[in-house]
Amino acid sequence: MRHPLEDSNASSNPSIHELNSSRRELLQGGLGAALAALLGPLAGCAAPAATSSSATPLLGFRSVPPSEADTVTVPPGYRAQVLTAWGEPVGIAGAAMPPWREDASADAAEQALQFGMHHDGMQFLPLQPDGRRGLLVTNHEYTDEGLLHPDGPTPWTAEKVAKSQAAHGLSVAEIELRGDGWQLVRPSRFARRITARTPCAVGGPAAGHALLRTAADPQGARVLGTFANCAMGRTPWGTVLSGEENFAFYFDAGPNPDPHQKRWGLPAQGFTRWAAHNDRFDAVKHPNEANRFGWIVELDPADPASPPVKRTALGRAAHEGAWVALTRDGRAAVYSGEDARFEYLYKFVSRDRVQPARDGLSAAQANRELLDHGTLYVAHFDAEGRGRWLPLVHGQGPLTAANGFADQGEVLVKTRQASDLLGATRLDRPEWMAIHPATGEVFCSLTNNTDRGKAGKPGPDAANPRAHNAMGQVLRWREDGDFDGETFAWRHLLLAGDPANTRAEARGDVRGDAFGCPDGLCFDPRGVLWIQTDVSAGVMRQGEFARLGNNQMLACDVGTGEVRRFLTGPVNCEITGATFAPDGRTLFVNIQHPGEPPSDISDPADINRFSRWPFGGRPRSATVVVRREDGGVIGS
Repeated sequence: MRHPLEDSNASSNPSIHELNSSRRELLQGGLGAALAALLGPLAGCAAPAATSSSATPLLGFRSVPPSEADTVTVPPGYRAQVLTAWGEPVGIAGAAMPPWREDASADAAEQALQFGMHHDGMQFLPLQPDGRRGLLVTNHEYTDEGLLHPDGPTPWTAEKVAKSQAAHGLSVAEIELRGDGWQLVRPSRFARRITARTPCAVGGPAAGHALLRTAADPQGARVLGTFANCAMGRTPWGTVLSGEENFAFYFDAGPNPDPHQKRWGLPAQGFTRWAAHNDRFDAVKHPNEANRFGWIVELDPADPASPPVKRTALGRAAHEGAWVALTRDGRAAVYSGEDARFEYLYKFVSRDRVQPARDGLSAAQANRELLDHGTLYVAHFDAEGRGRWLPLVHGQGPLTAANGFADQGEVLVKTRQASDLLGATRLDRPEWMAIHPATGEVFCSLTNNTDRGKAGKPGPDAANPRAHNAMGQVLRWREDGDFDGETFAWRHLLLAGDPANTRAEARGDVRGDAFGCPDGLCFDPRGVLWIQTDVSAGVMRQGEFARLGNNQMLACDVGTGEVRRFLTGPVNCEITGATFAPDGRTLFVNIQHPGEPPSDISDPADINRFSRWPFGGRPRSATVVVRREDGGVIGS
């Protein structure tokens, strides 16, 4: 998701140049079963890996051309079908199932029982060994108020705030493969909605910290809600990790934000206007409320009674998401970045080892505090293809009380300021990451940064080599020794672009189908890297993007570098949130904000002016299921 203020909080560091399983196995099996199910460093959307023969090409489908059509296009021999969409009931057992209303007249209570708006990151967790039944967990990143309410955002009311908050968060739904098609299982004892009003626990060093305490929560241990949820990772112990990304824009800081609020980009007035009828979002009255967001949220989808937990040991940031690898001795390494210009990339290494299910406890329950203890690092990419992880530990280096960090909790609340002092590398919007299921290499998409090289802004450097970087790039690195290593070797997988562009910085070096603005990343069971794009509707089909069409999903053989376009989406959408069934024969993809309408639309005649996807009326974010017509493995 893009916001006009995405770089208003950019760090002032000098640049490099200037510095020279199956679900059952996870829940019931031992640690060995969990590790086998995930084949070591499995993360993101990858399922158990199957090493392909070197004689067998990884990419076996016919590339689809760029498209400007208001539909989802896949290669010959494939079909794409809508599984869920905003406003469909998730199927909570014992609760009502309010149906979709085309006029968007559902109230807040009904929306809290339905899939939220603007599907983003997503994970599929099998409930049985054959993977034909499982839980689909989906983030709902933000809301378009003009679409959400029958009369748009005007007048702005307390009821509209409540409905907007109910359309945020996460959905957990049960799905099943029946015949050759996937369907929702409703009702389901697993189905639930997490919204911007759902009580969340707080874990880790910042739990109870003075900077997290408010009048409503003087203990600083119980936060109402999660929102701005972007990418989603999966853990070896069967939970999901959701990133709270653009949380700052939900708060009103007034005309005179303090230095801390300014560094985090809190605007004078939030774009949602929640503060008008919910004053905890008034950062003048409640300055600590914003500190309670920007965390990685862990959720156990298999336990509907368990609360979401904000894991503060992983640091506070405009988190895109979090992805887990395992060290050889079974500790968790969690990678995350923040989608903002000139911000940072992080790694957390747990103190303790992953524990197996035991004594009546599921694996998730046995590891409920695993992510509360460990060391957080921020990345520095050196110019010679080497890199270092700089520890964000109170008392080490400049992270002292004299420099504004009283304790480790304050280091974590002020992760950006701490990273500034350490001289970490400012990147071009580090977003999704994926970890190769066989080699352990880590890949990260840097979507773009058109401010790179502007007056008063950092110029190009080794990791971010292009001025006015409209197209983005994908980094890859290998840790020295193991995932807990403090040094690594890095290089670019590719620089996105179109070789037909006149400006050299926008041509890229893609071997195959041209594209721009890489965002979502995901490995499939065979080790193919899937890349999803997020070109803004404001520039799509214009200038350097004129030949690229709508946003798309591409497959990359990271061994050869070949890239092929696999899927194109409807008008003005973002392609996001891929996850595979364990056998690699089903791909779930999210289509976010089709039409991407202006947020102030209120005239019913205008709501589908840009897109009528998926059902010919009000545009709706939705989850699409892609399968081969012959039932074969996706992409092969």
